[in-house]
Amino acid sequence: MRLPFFVYGTLLPGEVNHDLFLRGRTAAEEPARLNDAALYDGPGYPYAVEERGGVVYGELVTAMPEMYEELLVALDRLEEYAPGDPRNLYERVEREVLRESRNTAVRAWVYVAAPAVAARLRARGKPIESGDWRVR
Repeated sequence: MRLPFFVYGTLLPGEVNHDLFLRGRTAAEEPARLNDAALYDGPGYPYAVEERGGVVYGELVTAMPEMYEELLVALDRLEEYAPGDPRNLYERVEREVLRESRNTAVRAWVYVAAPAVAARLRARGKPIESGDWRVR
């Protein structure tokens, strides 16, 4: 299934990983939000943690069709995600995000904190109250 990606940290326009991973591989990028998630500060990058009532702001990124597989592999590698690996810091999950411009729901891949990481962040992490990595 070729879903768009919801990005909310270092992959946002103007951030360090945007040009390295997304430039030349995307057909569209538009503001969006992920409901029922909270944003936590990590060591130089954020984590989205699934929490009822929270909101995380970011971008909905649609890959160019011919670049989709390459981008998926690159983002999985960046996020150090491997399906089923208990050492994952992030899990790639399918979630509904809302386009800001049209307020329409779209299914997208989102890298959220893996369960053990999420538990640590809820207990001792530093929330980004705005829900926006750019406004921290």
